[in-house]
Amino acid sequence: MAVVIKYVVERNGVERMTFTSKKEADAYDKMLDVAESLEQMLSKVDVPLSEQQVESLALEIAKQKDEFLSVLKGAKPDTPKKVKKADTDDTDEKVTKINQA
Repeated sequence: MAVVIKYVVERNGVERMTFTSKKEADAYDKMLDVAESLEQMLSKVDVPLSEQQVESLALEIAKQKDEFLSVLKGAKPDTPKKVKKADTDDTDEKVTKINQA
């Protein structure tokens, strides 16, 4: 029989997530703290948002806080590279050649 230690993150009596590492559980709990603070901030903005939208937005900002902080400090957000038409045509040719072989 194996003994397994689990760390449970709980909020308001509701189990939110279970982890096998204390470090991961603490990080998740901290992210939820940030989201809760953001919810309070967002509920005061002069933009009509539903309670669900405020909660979802706060959680997403908290999940990506490092990227948001970087942008707020003036950095440009990372944008996904666009694939050029020529690149996709070349790839299609290679796939066709491989399939024919």
